[in-house]
Amino acid sequence: MVVHLRLFAALRERAGRDELELELPDGALVSDALAQVEDLARDLPLVLAVNREYAQPGDVLSPGDELALIPPVSGGAATAPHVAVRAEPLSLDTLAAAVRDPRAGAVVTFSGVTREVDFLDYEAYAEMAAEQIERIVAAAIARHGLCKAAAEHRVGRVERSEPSVIVAASAPHRGAAFDGAREIIDEIKRLAPIWKREEGEWVEGRSPRPDR
Repeated sequence: MVVHLRLFAALRERAGRDELELELPDGALVSDALAQVEDLARDLPLVLAVNREYAQPGDVLSPGDELALIPPVSGGAATAPHVAVRAEPLSLDTLAAAVRDPRAGAVVTFSGVTREVDFLDYEAYAEMAAEQIERIVAAAIARHGLCKAAAEHRVGRVERSEPSVIVAASAPHRGAAFDGAREIIDEIKRLAPIWKREEGEWVEGRSPRPDR
């Protein structure tokens, strides 16, 4: 079977294209696809996403699967709960307003901003990133008993002191709001397929390790 493999960030630049065509036997595994791109990967640990879900090496591939090669992450349209991956500037005030709730006695916000350099460039597998962030936010709401939570991440050029990622969480008490917001930003950095380039170089990250 022939499958199409999407590429992002440093891998896209190495290949000189944003998609590869792989020929695999019927019943091929994720590990078989990864073996075909070892030369492209070189020093980068990789994870394969299948149909916008992180996959394990032993997972079986099927014709028609959407494949994406995910290099280490350096960390879409709006969905519910409120998440977005967007090129436009982010507004913490707007995000905080989105989580206000009559049950909430605390609203916690977080803003991650560009520092030290003039600007950073962000690239994302936007569709998958939005879905991952939506799951992260929904899980934090359930785990910490939040009233509401929201998160947005910027792509493209982000100037110094401008936010690249923002998070807001509301809860009846401040402890839950702080814990929920902290979990959301930590999990976005761990799992969302988003990459950062600083002064022309992709920032070294870590391979996402989904819990299965």
